Amino acid sequence: MNNDGRKLGFYDFFAGGGMANIGLGSRWRCLLANDYDAKKAAAYRINFPPGHELIERDVFELTTHDLPSGAKLAWASFPCQDLSLAGKGRGLNGHRSGSFWGFWRLMTGLLSEGRPLPIIVLENVTGTISANKGEDFRTLLEALISAGYRAGPLVINAHHFVPQSRPRLFIVAVRDSIITEGLTASLPHTLWHPKVLQRAYLQLPQSIQRAWVWWRLPIPDARAQQLIDILEENPTGVKWHSPEQTQRLLDLMDDNNRAKVQWAQQQHRRIAGTIYKRIRKDKSGRRHQRAELRLDGVSGCLRTARGGSSRQIVMIIEGERIRSRLISPREGARLMGLPDSYKLPEKYNEAFNLLGDGLAVPVISWLERFLLRPLASNELPLIEQQPSFLNLSAMPSL
Repeated sequence: MNNDGRKLGFYDFFAGGGMANIGLGSRWRCLLANDYDAKKAAAYRINFPPGHELIERDVFELTTHDLPSGAKLAWASFPCQDLSLAGKGRGLNGHRSGSFWGFWRLMTGLLSEGRPLPIIVLENVTGTISANKGEDFRTLLEALISAGYRAGPLVINAHHFVPQSRPRLFIVAVRDSIITEGLTASLPHTLWHPKVLQRAYLQLPQSIQRAWVWWRLPIPDARAQQLIDILEENPTGVKWHSPEQTQRLLDLMDDNNRAKVQWAQQQHRRIAGTIYKRIRKDKSGRRHQRAELRLDGVSGCLRTARGGSSRQIVMIIEGERIRSRLISPREGARLMGLPDSYKLPEKYNEAFNLLGDGLAVPVISWLERFLLRPLASNELPLIEQQPSFLNLSAMPSL
């Protein structure tokens, strides 16, 4: 597999800093990467020198002539802003998330030329499932199915692999001829197909249900790494807060979050948590800024550095000693499963814009090992565990 000619080729759309490339691993070769963000493109090139495969251009400006032959897979992590809770309902008609149509124009163009991609993977926030009352999710599936694909949506939370809560939707779509026996199941698995996805399935027309695939993945081993394991003793790019700043955070906590701090103080050990500042309403409807602390060994979902409330804060509690600071860029990269050798932008906001829009690398590696590589190479993976499945007949009562 060291010979590039023997590697599986893929396209990486909305490539960002190349996290799909890292996750897919050494058995794959990126034939084309595309992103229009100059700063993310710079991060891609410095981590994948010389980066000749990267085209820094709006996806709507690409043509099928830009796509080299030989690809087995197209990966598309199209922008999520209009599909998230903060997207104001714009969905696939929004300026950012609507860039999916630029990508899709290329896929249908390849189809008309007689060289359809065997595998297409769409990745986005789980809000895609319910955006615009489910219409955007249905539209994505209809587009794939009308082009001759069968589509298998999955929800995978990165917390199975790294200490970060980061659920994401993956739609793995394939040409019917390459589905390998043993990769699919007749029923959904509760770990990969949560209730929100099962409900969405039931609301779809039968034409989409018939082309739907319940992908079969093994249950991962319990994650050993905790948040405290990835923290830097002497972080780069951030400074510890003053005692007054830390006290301000404590003052912003409600009774429930203060109780968490008190519990941690009584454990006689070093405990790490993370904080996001959020606006909450009190019983009278008044809005207040609150500091919300989680102490379960997992960080909150990393976000792009837009607005002060999106900056995640680390809090270290050791008895009476309480310290706080922003999470560092390197810690953020570790939460995404990136190696410490991965080169980050020097500026804090640029680093978190890259990471917040990125992919959790171990999730991609898991999909590659147990689904994408078997589909592309027609080799069934060894799955020792037999997953337990939900009774589909019970789904309407969910």
